[in-house]
Amino acid sequence: MAYRNGVAPRGSVKLDRPVSFRTSSSFKSKLPPSQSPAAGSALRRSSPASFGSASNKDDHGVPGRVRVAVRLRPRNAEESVADADFADCVELQPELKRLKLRKNNWDTDTYEFDDVLTEYASQKRVYEVVAKPVVESVLDGYNGTVMAYGQTGTGKTFTLGRLGEKDTSDRGIMVRAMEDILADISLETDSVSVSYLQLYMETLQDLLDPANDNIPIVEDPKTGDVSVPRATVVDIKDQLSFLELLRVGEAHRIAANTKLNTESSRSHAILMVHVKRCVLGSEDNISSENGDSSHLTKPSRPLVRKSKLVVVDLAGSERIQKSGSEGHMLEEAKCINLSLSALGKCINSLAENSTHVPFRDSKLTRLLRDSFGGSARTSLIVTIGPSPRHRGETSSTILFGQRAMKVENMLKIKEEFDYKSLSRKLELQLDKLIAENERQHKAYEDEVERLNLESQKRISEVERNFADALENERRKCQMDYMEAVKKLEEKLVSNRKQDHAGLVNGKCNGEEVSEVQVLLQKEIHLRKVAEEEVENLKRQLGLFTQSEAGGNAEIVRVHKILEEEAQHKKKLEEEIIILRSQLLQLNFEAEQMRSCLDRGGYENGFSTADSSMSVRHSHPRDIGNGQKAPVSTLFEQVGLQKILSLLESDDANVRIHAVKVVANLAAEETNQKRIVEAGGLTSLLMLLRSFEDETVRRVAAGAIANLAMNEANQEHIMVQGGISLLATTAADADDAQTLRMVAGAIANLCGNDKLQMNLRSEGGIKALLGIVRCGHPDVLSQVARGIANFAKCESRACTQGIKSGRSILIEDGALPWIVQNANDEAAPIRRHIELALCHLAQHEVNAKDMISGGALWELVRISRDCSREDIRSLARRILNSSPTFRAELRRLRIDY
Repeated sequence: MAYRNGVAPRGSVKLDRPVSFRTSSSFKSKLPPSQSPAAGSALRRSSPASFGSASNKDDHGVPGRVRVAVRLRPRNAEESVADADFADCVELQPELKRLKLRKNNWDTDTYEFDDVLTEYASQKRVYEVVAKPVVESVLDGYNGTVMAYGQTGTGKTFTLGRLGEKDTSDRGIMVRAMEDILADISLETDSVSVSYLQLYMETLQDLLDPANDNIPIVEDPKTGDVSVPRATVVDIKDQLSFLELLRVGEAHRIAANTKLNTESSRSHAILMVHVKRCVLGSEDNISSENGDSSHLTKPSRPLVRKSKLVVVDLAGSERIQKSGSEGHMLEEAKCINLSLSALGKCINSLAENSTHVPFRDSKLTRLLRDSFGGSARTSLIVTIGPSPRHRGETSSTILFGQRAMKVENMLKIKEEFDYKSLSRKLELQLDKLIAENERQHKAYEDEVERLNLESQKRISEVERNFADALENERRKCQMDYMEAVKKLEEKLVSNRKQDHAGLVNGKCNGEEVSEVQVLLQKEIHLRKVAEEEVENLKRQLGLFTQSEAGGNAEIVRVHKILEEEAQHKKKLEEEIIILRSQLLQLNFEAEQMRSCLDRGGYENGFSTADSSMSVRHSHPRDIGNGQKAPVSTLFEQVGLQKILSLLESDDANVRIHAVKVVANLAAEETNQKRIVEAGGLTSLLMLLRSFEDETVRRVAAGAIANLAMNEANQEHIMVQGGISLLATTAADADDAQTLRMVAGAIANLCGNDKLQMNLRSEGGIKALLGIVRCGHPDVLSQVARGIANFAKCESRACTQGIKSGRSILIEDGALPWIVQNANDEAAPIRRHIELALCHLAQHEVNAKDMISGGALWELVRISRDCSREDIRSLARRILNSSPTFRAELRRLRIDY
């Protein structure tokens, strides 16, 4: 026994020795010359009719039968002498793809193959017929196998492994296949790697690293894929490196001299070419709330197609008597024949659709499990000789090929998400965004610095102008002061002169004063007389009124006057109540403002129902300097019944002020029970139902929201049809403040376990989801709070066994909005949505809907990035406890 090309035993690699392939010179001499393909020519794809269209793949694969071609070797020099008087035992009809094998001079057997190649067929034609469709399929993402089978010395190694260093037209299938693969892929995004092995004496050995011996074969228990992970894998960048690898591998392949071939392969050679190609997946459109999806498009996701081309050069089948094998070569021949026999049994079982296929009888069949009956596209070339002396071996080879043609494979593409490429792309985008953000931040700081300098300059200028103006004003005031002093001095001099003259005229002035006093006394006396006359007339009028008591006209007039006075009095009382409430409220706000200013800032100030969703006061207690809270004072001074009666006033302004006062009263927890008992809730619901004034509806909804904070009041609201009224108001209102108050009221009702079904049947959940059309952050915060309350009650009911089945929120279509806003910038919205997601995910019945709706990704994000430890721990515990979530995360290969 010897090693191919006479090199040293395994363990030493010599690359400088010439490599010769086992084929006779007559084989080459009888083949007609062929033209070399043009350098750098692009790979042409075969038509779908040849092997089945690769583009029509689906989850179940594409059927593809094993293609078999037969190639006839020309007579060599020995056969030309020994069989000179005998005709060839084989007759080829290539145009009919038919072969005739002579039994004797008058009887022949006819066989049909996919292709019949004569002894004059060029290496290029053999490649295009046998291997090129398989190579194209590998480039499309399918696995492929090209195999040569035949008797020793019929040209298998010549067909597959010829390097063609002296004559490029002699290049075999291995070299031509790598040329087409390198021409079609892009080395920037794709990669090609090669392993070269031999199966010798049922031991798998590495031809690229002889020290790597007895390599195990690993089978995936789920997919059945066969791999050899310990084999040497070399990346290929160009054709020259691949040719060098083939030289190294052929140098280590074991060969020996037999009677049938001077350089007979004693092992099966397996070349594995791994191709990884990057492709782009389809883009996903995300529809917005108004249906516009043009600007909400996720980037295309990169995919990786991994395919494998296996080229198998089988050792030649031989008979011991003809090959003359002895000793160790005899053991080699036995192992070769046993592995080929096991391969034949597997093909027979597959051709006959047997339930059991003995793939594990040999390592060769285990390696080729995917090639026959698996998911690889397989092409087999059987090589035969023309000599009638080897008719038995030729017949056996032909029958092997006939049985292989009956084997069907199911071709499948193996695609995976290219997470590494996507991560690199996102990292580059992140770096660009960080750099852009830094530039913008620097520009912002420069602009702020410029504005500071400019403002300081303007302040300095204003201070100078103010100082100049102040100085001018001071001078002007000083001049005016001096002018006024001068005038006063002049007037003083004048008065002194007049006083001197008055001493002379004093007597006359005294007389005038006495006359005035006398006139005054007369006027006082006349007034007294007039008053007595008025009193007398009044008495006479009373007597006259009594005498004319029967006069109907006078009675009607008096009654009318009394009614007008009563109405006027009632109106004045209403105004007094309103003015008192406003005065007390203003006093309270002033006290709050004063206390805030004393503390240096604002804390919990008073807010009316007209500007906030619900009014939150402290419990009634002394405020300020011993004063009571305005609400308590209002109760004592006015009375609740009078305040509620104003809700039915005909004056719109009175009604608006009254409902504001009731809303402020409802903010106090101690007042809520009294308001409901006095009929305040019924009056508020009546206002919500009957009045179209937006202010009245807004403030009434705010008051109802305040009352809904009490669990006892929630049932009263439900019994009196409050849920339906709130739903109707949510559908009709457009004002953001009104919608915020309605959403707050429904959110408070969502926290009651007993109202779950009523909220759904009376349209409360649909109304809450419809309010999101507003888009205001405060409104969305209340919607998110309501959803979180409802999900919490549902979770509690499922845990207690009261409820089963899918969540009402999921059935009513709330999940897409929840997922869309789970990472909202506003902290209140995000916190409530994260709680709602965790409560929904606690029950396995919702898991599949949440996975299909994209909620699983948000749960993973919450378990990692949520700012609150309790929510983060809850999400992590749910992911660990749910079998459905764990299975999906394992399928997506996500670590959590």
